[in-house]
Amino acid sequence: MFRIDWNRRTCSRRGHITYAPDEADLRGRLHAHTALGDAWRCLRCGDFALGAPHGSGPADEAPLVPRGKALRDLFILRFLAVERALRGLLILIVAWGVWRFSNSQDAVRRIFDENLSVFRPVTDHFHWDLEHSPIVDTIRRTFEYKHSTLLIVAGALVLYALIEIVEAVGLWVGARWAEYLTVVATAAFLPLEVYELTEHVSALKIGTLVLNILAVLWIMLSKRLFGLRGGVVAFEAEKHSASLLEVETAAGTAHGTHPAPAV
Repeated sequence: MFRIDWNRRTCSRRGHITYAPDEADLRGRLHAHTALGDAWRCLRCGDFALGAPHGSGPADEAPLVPRGKALRDLFILRFLAVERALRGLLILIVAWGVWRFSNSQDAVRRIFDENLSVFRPVTDHFHWDLEHSPIVDTIRRTFEYKHSTLLIVAGALVLYALIEIVEAVGLWVGARWAEYLTVVATAAFLPLEVYELTEHVSALKIGTLVLNILAVLWIMLSKRLFGLRGGVVAFEAEKHSASLLEVETAAGTAHGTHPAPAV
């Protein structure tokens, strides 16, 4: 079965992250002398990389570099972040359209009625009552909405878009508050998405509903939100247990058992 090595995949794209701890024993296990110069073990993939370390200091002040499962989870969160950002931008465009429409309803109505007559010969040929079709009736009903109502709709859409964009930014950086916000906001709109399916079924609506349900369940369980699976204490313990420095400190692995330095 094909498995992605998230650590090396990320290092190949972004480069290694090395650190020289002050503790002599740990420092020795992360450092190697080669014919080409000093090499330090990457905190992400574990391979040795030539050159000076990117940082140094006490081991407990070393950067907590996501690796393994944490790195994979971050990739999924960023996928969701991109989806949220695109959705937020789309909703902003719709809000702008509603606002523009609210300021020129009469002009839009005239343009619509004038251009509707262009399609009448075709629809008459196929004996389709264009004047009373559901699509035309729906569009005409929007012309009856009050200016103030349309402004409220535009404002609500802007608020919704901002929530989506804030979610996107928070998920991209892996902020825990963004995970809570995403779960609450997404779950709040699930009933509306189900209701929309009862009105009209489409592949896009079904796909969006399934994606949102899976996103809510995955974030809640994998990030241990709302006290699930031990809550934040278990989540932090799991995150730190994957740290290369903590693994090295706990295991006390002999220096000679590490992978050969990359040259």
